Amino acid sequence: MRKFIALLALITLAGHATAQQLPVPPTLAAKSWLLLEMGSGQVLTAEKPDERIEPASLTKLMTAYLTFAALRQKTIALDQPIPVSQKAWKTGGSKMFIKVDTQVPVEDLIKGMIVQSGNDACVALAEAIAGSEESFAQMMNREAKRLGMNSSNFTNSTGLPDPQLYTTARDLATLAAALIRDFPEEYRKYYSMKEFRYNNITQPNRNRLLFMDSSVDGVKTGHTEGAGYCLVSSALRDQRRLLSVVLGTKSDATRASESLKLLNWGFQSYDAVTLFPKDQPVATLRVWKGTQKTVKAGFDRPFMIAVPRGYADKVKSEFTPQPRLMAPIEAGQPLGSLKVTIDGKLYGEYPVPALENVGLIGIFGRTIDSVLLWFQ
Repeated sequence: MRKFIALLALITLAGHATAQQLPVPPTLAAKSWLLLEMGSGQVLTAEKPDERIEPASLTKLMTAYLTFAALRQKTIALDQPIPVSQKAWKTGGSKMFIKVDTQVPVEDLIKGMIVQSGNDACVALAEAIAGSEESFAQMMNREAKRLGMNSSNFTNSTGLPDPQLYTTARDLATLAAALIRDFPEEYRKYYSMKEFRYNNITQPNRNRLLFMDSSVDGVKTGHTEGAGYCLVSSALRDQRRLLSVVLGTKSDATRASESLKLLNWGFQSYDAVTLFPKDQPVATLRVWKGTQKTVKAGFDRPFMIAVPRGYADKVKSEFTPQPRLMAPIEAGQPLGSLKVTIDGKLYGEYPVPALENVGLIGIFGRTIDSVLLWFQ
């Protein structure tokens, strides 16, 4: 719950800087796009981010997310052999070329799904995790709702065209950001792989940026006739991570060059400013009717914001708590807001969550606090 609230709050942030402060974003040869600063969750620039699109193989980001979750929950294991069904073997589109009536280890299926974009691997994993691809699609939609992907619907694990399969650039950014944050080890291990060999067939990763820029370590390509050429990519430079979503370009080369253009613009145009280290209280607040009298408000990861280059030393912040905090309080629950200004002008307003739980005190303690509150 704590991670979910923090992620949802950060992803939906928007800056309020004046036009004079904001760098001029590039125009891309794409249908829609979005650039996300991962440290703060700020959207640095976007074009038609809420326009419904066909996700193609970007769907596999959700398939991977649920696969990593199943591994963590120990419902599957990396070395577990998965039987290949007729349906998985017959699935069209891109393949890792698994054979029917054989067994393939989960880890090979993961590499086939991520590196080779194998639709057959996705179906095999979906059947192993949920029993059928149809049941897996239901899991995908439940997870999308939990993550706050309010404009998405999944019908399969692969991204093969379906009129009821859709998403948006904003939802894809939410999903990719969650995958990187919630499964950092798996992300580092698999998404930067440049090739994978299975069944005596070596296939390169379709993400050209892995070969063009050493700071890029993921994420996923997608292509169908209806979707065009799409790419969700992420780069880490000097401990800063940006995530770009570029959808609907006309070629493989264009999706790569336009994504790199967007990433380069973000790194060159914005500086990252850390306002509060991880777990450092922004404030300690009075709690009424709780098992403890105070609660710490702050962030469970370093809280940074992206500001236009040259303005880092002009950033100030001011915390405004919610009035009369009442127990129970759950870690991650917003307790107030942090207003950030640049040169005295409002730049953004950010929710500040609780760093700890506070339970409800017994009836006697609640009665005393009720009396004290009445006098206040």
